[in-house]
Amino acid sequence: MTATDLFIDNEWRAGGDGTFDVVDPATGRTIRPVSDGSEADAVAAVDAAAAALTTWRRVAPRERGEILRRTFELMIRDRDELGELIAAENGKSLTDAKGEVTYSAEFFRWYAEEGVRMGGDYGVAPAGGTRTLVTHHPVGVAALVTPWNFPAAMATRKIAPALAAGCTVVLKPAAETPLTAFAIARLMVEAGLPEGVVNIVPASSASKVVTRWMEDPRVRKISFTGSTGIGSVLLKQAADRIVNSSMELGGNAPLIVADDADLDAAVEGTMIAKFRGGGQACTAANRLYVHADVVEEFAARLGAKVASLKVGPAADGSDIGPLINAKAVDKTSKLLAGALEAGARVTHEASVPSDHADGFWFAPTVLVDVPADAEIVHEEIFGPIAPIVSWTTDEEVIGYANDTEMGLAAYVFTGDLQRGIRLGEAIEAGMVGVNRGLVSDPAAPFGGMKQSGIGREGARMGLEEFQETQYLSIAWPED
Repeated sequence: MTATDLFIDNEWRAGGDGTFDVVDPATGRTIRPVSDGSEADAVAAVDAAAAALTTWRRVAPRERGEILRRTFELMIRDRDELGELIAAENGKSLTDAKGEVTYSAEFFRWYAEEGVRMGGDYGVAPAGGTRTLVTHHPVGVAALVTPWNFPAAMATRKIAPALAAGCTVVLKPAAETPLTAFAIARLMVEAGLPEGVVNIVPASSASKVVTRWMEDPRVRKISFTGSTGIGSVLLKQAADRIVNSSMELGGNAPLIVADDADLDAAVEGTMIAKFRGGGQACTAANRLYVHADVVEEFAARLGAKVASLKVGPAADGSDIGPLINAKAVDKTSKLLAGALEAGARVTHEASVPSDHADGFWFAPTVLVDVPADAEIVHEEIFGPIAPIVSWTTDEEVIGYANDTEMGLAAYVFTGDLQRGIRLGEAIEAGMVGVNRGLVSDPAAPFGGMKQSGIGREGARMGLEEFQETQYLSIAWPED
């Protein structure tokens, strides 16, 4: 095996702190060692990004967009290979992994198009005598920090708008899944990426790299996706230098099934919202609120689907892969045990093949009779457990849905569209899927309320997160 090196200034360099192993969660075995970035490497990455910024910010938007568009095409060309890489280091099924590649590539296509439509404004001052010209500039060097659960999508969702806006970037991918980021970098170079515009520094300890970036006066933007706890730490560090910050943090998404819902559609939507990626998504349906009139039938239908899931390595054509590591298995197991102690019952679960005992496996599980105040309802599970709580009135379920400090995503299933919109608008969440189990779209603003984050990714708002607004007040003598 050979180490995969850091990517700085379009060169592959050995890390200053040796190497660390990237592990296949399906087997617990090392895929390959990766260079471990040091504080000196973090500085070198900013050196490269700062040097490239002067030129890159002046590159015509169309030229920047063409690099993004070509990267989109290359990702689609290599979709199968990239999907297999994601499945290997992340553990998700090949279906989910290849779906992620397609979704990830779309950010390059979207911002290739959006980046050539930079907004501005021109107006007459109300008092007369001046004209107001409003324009936008790239914020500068942007530090991007991404999680392991969507190693391609979380990177492209940040890189694409940053580059479209004229920023250069330094990226710290999750230590569990850095190989996908490297693969995307190689494709960007093939697409014509100039030196220093994108720099990637993985590290076994995120703080040694990211803290160094937060202290560097040349870094003017931090965009982070991860836990609310780490996001809070980064916001405190950002406050010291007043660094422009975007935070996409934890979730605790409610999924509501009304008494008039199409149960077949609700079950299919729940399978996506809850079990895609093994439930290891900040947008995953964390708690299921099902109307008392249909809860038994819904649980039976959902349970039958869950029990039929094929659990195993991606290479076996499985529906559900392992959790990311042993710590995740331990946390999920404790939440399940706590729910059972509180009175919940397991109605259905998938089976985990005994010959895969070396991986980080957890059986997809359906729970009923879950108390509304159970820990599993208030803690982000990040695993394939579907806890079902029953309800009887809309007011009651809205109270349940909003009884959390998180507010990222939510889902509502009902046969009455107006009722769905009313419920959706009453839920304190940045994104609500109505009669569908998927809310992410490059053309839509992704982000949350309350402790689930600050700012938005995707859509035009995602581009604006990497821009500073400037206006010129122009003397304009009246005739």
